[in-house]
Amino acid sequence: MEGPAVEIEYLRKRYGGFEALAGVSLNVPRGSVFGLLGPNGAGKSTLIKSLLTIIRPTECRGRLLGKPIGDRATLRRVGYLPEHARFAEYLTGREVIGYSAGLAGVPARTTRERTVKLLERVGMAEWGDKKLGTYSKGMRQRIGLAQALVNEPEIVFLDEPTDGVDPGGRIEIRKMIERLREEGRTVFVNSHLLAEVEQVADHVAILAHGRVIRSGTVEQLTRTSRRYEVRTVGPVPPALREGLLREGLEVAGDRVTMVADDALPVQPVIDLLRGAGVAIREIREARDSLEDIFLQAVEGKEAA
Repeated sequence: MEGPAVEIEYLRKRYGGFEALAGVSLNVPRGSVFGLLGPNGAGKSTLIKSLLTIIRPTECRGRLLGKPIGDRATLRRVGYLPEHARFAEYLTGREVIGYSAGLAGVPARTTRERTVKLLERVGMAEWGDKKLGTYSKGMRQRIGLAQALVNEPEIVFLDEPTDGVDPGGRIEIRKMIERLREEGRTVFVNSHLLAEVEQVADHVAILAHGRVIRSGTVEQLTRTSRRYEVRTVGPVPPALREGLLREGLEVAGDRVTMVADDALPVQPVIDLLRGAGVAIREIREARDSLEDIFLQAVEGKEAA
């Protein structure tokens, strides 16, 4: 099927006088991992809940899996792990998965087969028949992920999927997300752990004050910050320093920095330093992290 997995033309949500979403528009390509980033209260969870009709948006135009947002049949092709997911503590992990399967209309026999596979997939096979009341937070998240996959969805919405999970568990969840992408599924992730999103996401959008303020691939968002740093043995001599500064380069102590998309413009700088007898200790490519871009975008929005 062609077209984006999610195509929001305009999404607005008001709670009385408060505007949680102020005309959001974004596209999520099929078969990709999409990261939605934003500070607390930015509207991330509200956006997902609006797409899934858990809450009723004030105004919404768009499509989910090729159908108008709100189409009930389409929701059977969607998986969802909410933030702070709460399941009855007297249920076992297996029963939680079965409950979600029933809501999605998955046949009982198919549910039994899938539950066994999903418990293995999330590393909970030995705990499947124990009650949630005996689980750690990370174990509950694993079961939450399993129940979100029981209907073999085309798109999975994960709201803070690694919340409360230890570092080892985060790596495993990241690998699961990557596997879902390899299977051709679309994964929509809300997370405040920017470093993790940067490792797994193909596309990201930054949400602040109910609006998307930056969006694109990680490469697109970080490209303009790409730079090269040349480290010398000892400080750059004053005579060379003045000339480099006039050329628009940044010089600080033993570091010369220049903004460039590739290494070619760096070669004359290297030649200049060597020609002056300056020993070069290190040359490295650098760029801002997704967290740097996020902070710049959000702080810029708040200042505006």
